[in-house]
Amino acid sequence: MKEKMIMLGNEAIARGAYEAGVELSSAYPGTPSTEISEALCKYEDVYTEWAPNEKVAVEVAFGASVSGKRALACMKHVGLNVASDPLYTFAYTGVNGGAVIVVADDPGLASSQNEQDTRMVARSAHVPVLEPSDSQEAKDFTVLGFELSEKYDTPVILRTTTKLAHSQSVVELCERTLKPAVPYERNLRKYVMMPASAIGRHVFVEDRENRLAKDAETLSINRVEKGDNKIGFITSGIAYQYVKEVCPEASVLKLGLVNPLPKKLIEDFVSSVETCYVFEELEPVIEEQVKSWGLKVLGKELFTKQGEYSANLLKKVLYGKTDEVYKKVDVPNRPPILCPGCPHRSVFSVLKKLKIHAAGDIGCYTLGAVAPLDVIDTTVCMGASISTLHGMEKASGKEFIKNWVAVIGDSTFLHTGINSLIGAVYNKSTGTVIILDNRTTGMTGHQEHSATGKTLKGEETYAIDLAGLCKSVGVQRVLEIDAFDVETLEKEIKASVVGDELTVIIAKAPCALLKGQKFPNRCEIDQSTCKKCKMCLKIGCPAISMRDGVISIDETMCNGCGLCKNYCKFGAIGVVKR
Repeated sequence: MKEKMIMLGNEAIARGAYEAGVELSSAYPGTPSTEISEALCKYEDVYTEWAPNEKVAVEVAFGASVSGKRALACMKHVGLNVASDPLYTFAYTGVNGGAVIVVADDPGLASSQNEQDTRMVARSAHVPVLEPSDSQEAKDFTVLGFELSEKYDTPVILRTTTKLAHSQSVVELCERTLKPAVPYERNLRKYVMMPASAIGRHVFVEDRENRLAKDAETLSINRVEKGDNKIGFITSGIAYQYVKEVCPEASVLKLGLVNPLPKKLIEDFVSSVETCYVFEELEPVIEEQVKSWGLKVLGKELFTKQGEYSANLLKKVLYGKTDEVYKKVDVPNRPPILCPGCPHRSVFSVLKKLKIHAAGDIGCYTLGAVAPLDVIDTTVCMGASISTLHGMEKASGKEFIKNWVAVIGDSTFLHTGINSLIGAVYNKSTGTVIILDNRTTGMTGHQEHSATGKTLKGEETYAIDLAGLCKSVGVQRVLEIDAFDVETLEKEIKASVVGDELTVIIAKAPCALLKGQKFPNRCEIDQSTCKKCKMCLKIGCPAISMRDGVISIDETMCNGCGLCKNYCKFGAIGVVKR
C-alpha cells in the first residue's frame, strides 16, 4: 500500500516535480507560490535556486530543458508579467527536456496588486494550461505536465490559486522516476529565434495547439460527471470543489486542461443539460470561448469577475440565500501595520517628519502608505519606485522632486530596481533613492536572495554588495546608514533631496522577524516623566498604546529598537535590559 500524506497544494506540486524526475527548479518567491520551492529544496536530488526575478527563472529553466533535463520555474501571477518575454518565445522553441511553469493566481487579492488571470496570458502565448482542484491533482498534474510538455514539444503552465496553494488534502506518494536526459542536438531552426526561424516555428505552434485541442477530447483529466440533466456546470480548479459542495447531484464537466479547450466535449455536455453554467474564478476565459461557438451558457452575467469564489457565492446566485455561518459580522477594522522593531518604520518616521513623499515599491514597506505613517504615495510593480521618481523629475523638473524620494527593498532592488537605477544614471537623473536593506525577502516569508550570502538550500555564497553595485553603475553618492540612526538619516535625506545629484541611501538593519535575532533590551516609560504628548504614538508601533490616558509599552511585543525613545522630547522612555 502506498504511503499517503496530508499536503498543502504547494507541497504537492513540489512532490510532483520530484516524482517526475525534475532536476532543476528556479523561482522568485511570491505569495501564494513561495512554498513550492521551500518544499522542493528539501529533496536532495533536485537542484533548486532563488532567481533574482521571474524572467531569469524561466530562462534558467529553458537552459536546463535545452540541455535535456526536466525543469521547473515557479512564480505568482504578476511574476508571469516579468517572465512573459522568455515565455512567449519559449512557446516557439519548444522543449528538449520537459518544462513546467507554475503560476499562482491570487483571486481576492490576498497579497497582490492586481487580480489578473494567467489563462489569458497563456492563450495569447499559445501555451497549454493545467488546473488542479486539490492537492492530489496538484501532484498528479505536475507529473502530467512534464509528459505533455515532451509529447507536444511545449512548455506547460500549471495554474493554481491562493486557495489551492494553501489548502490541504490527502496525497498518495509515488517513487521518483528519473528520466534519462534527452540528447542535445544543435538545431538553429528550433532554438535560435531570429525571424527566419520564428516564422516556421509559429506554424508549428499553431499546429501543436490544434493537435492538443483535438486530443483534449479524450484526455482523462477532462471528464464528465453525469448527474441531474436539469442543471450542468463547466468548471475547473478550486471552483469545482464549490460546485460539488453546493450541487452534488448536478452534472459537471470538470476541465483539467483549460487551454486549449475540448470543443466537441463541451458541445456535447451543454446539449445534454437543460441549463448550463460556466463557473470560473476571475475572467470569463472559458465562458467567452464557449459562447463564441454559439452555445447557450450562463456565466459572468450571474457570477462576478472580482474576488475569490466560494460555496456561499454559488448558493446565493442559485438559491438566493446563504448559510448562517457565512453571514457578515461587523468587527472592528484592523488595518495591517509594520511589526514592532521594523527598521522600515524608522525610515518612514523620518520621511514623515520631513513631510517627504515616497514613490513606493512592492514589499511589506508598502504599509508605509497607510496611517499613521502616511508616506508612500505610489505603488505599481516590482522596481517601479526608482523609475517613477525619474519620470517625475524629467517631466516636472527638479523642483517637483525636492520633497520626494524613491523607496525600495533590497530584494526588490535586485529583482528589477537595478535596471531602473541604471536608467536614472544613464539619463542624468537627480533625486534620492532609499534602499531599505533588511537582508531578506520579508514580504513572502524571509527567503534568501543574492545579497544575503545564502542560497535557497542555506549554503554559504557570495553576497552582492549593494553599495558597490550602485557605485559600479555610476552612482557617485552612495551612503550606508543604520536604519535606526534617525539623526543621520534626517540630515542626509534633507541634504540629498535638495541636491543636484543622484543619491542612494542604503538604510541597513535586519528584519525584526529574522530567525536568530536576539533582543536583550526592551523600552519602558517612566510615567512620572511622561507628558502624554503622544509623539511616541505617531510612529505607529503596535507595542505602544494609550488606555485611560496612560501611554504604555507592551514588553512582550517590544524588542528594544529604541525608535520611540528618539522621539520622546522629555526623556520619559528608556531602554533597559530584559
